[in-house]
Amino acid sequence: MSLKNEFTKMITQLAEKFAIPPIENIFLPPFHPGGQPKDAQFMAISLEGGAAGVSFVLVPDEKMKEYKALQSQEFAGKNPQEFALEFGSHDPVKEILSLAAINAICQHVMRQTNFAIDEATDSMGLLSVSEGDRIGMVGFFFGLIKTIEKAGAEMVIIEKNQKYIQKYPHLPVTLDASQLSTCNKILCTSTTILNNSLDEILAHCAPEAFVSIIGPTAGYFPDPLFARGVDVVGGRIVKNGTTFLQQLAEKKRWGEATRRTCFQKKTYTGVI
Repeated sequence: MSLKNEFTKMITQLAEKFAIPPIENIFLPPFHPGGQPKDAQFMAISLEGGAAGVSFVLVPDEKMKEYKALQSQEFAGKNPQEFALEFGSHDPVKEILSLAAINAICQHVMRQTNFAIDEATDSMGLLSVSEGDRIGMVGFFFGLIKTIEKAGAEMVIIEKNQKYIQKYPHLPVTLDASQLSTCNKILCTSTTILNNSLDEILAHCAPEAFVSIIGPTAGYFPDPLFARGVDVVGGRIVKNGTTFLQQLAEKKRWGEATRRTCFQKKTYTGVI
């Protein structure tokens, strides 16, 4: 079963066990050909009751017409499961709606069950970088680069875009994901789930490697990722959907509108 199908299976199980409220609102930033600027990289869906889910706007230029055709008023009152179950459709526009809906549904269940959220643990800090480590980064985690260098550890940065090799000639950036096989610790952006590259990434990781998936779009339960051997999932959950969507629309920093989360495989008990 594909990873995205594992997510839809989880959503189906949650919907069978919990009452999921309808969509209250949706925020869609303007489309920018050539790539979204930093202040317009995320869209979100809020549910009645306050839960919300975020997705990175990963939509190619050729899908601009379909994206621009989305009308926020058409989503109000609809069942978020309808969109969540389209995860894996291979339609980029549907995929971002799906991820936001998955996050919103999971965060609603977290609220309903008073699920214990670990806000104190720094998911990046769990890598415990030390001399002798070889750290694999999938995507740029600039805050960790100095820590790695200071510790005397080695690193390799995996990117999908050739331009980053020219942009950062002083860093060990490569398009070759197979170099992860020599790393004992892996830090991977959660965007790899949306762009369908995580399974390939994990296939290159050594069985004993410590793998962390981190990013603001990882606001869901980690079951599908833990089942694939991931050790840590760090993300964000939204405190108040209405307020958060307003902040996105006003291009404000998220600040106190979200909470950091850290799920560890060794301590996770699940909710399903």
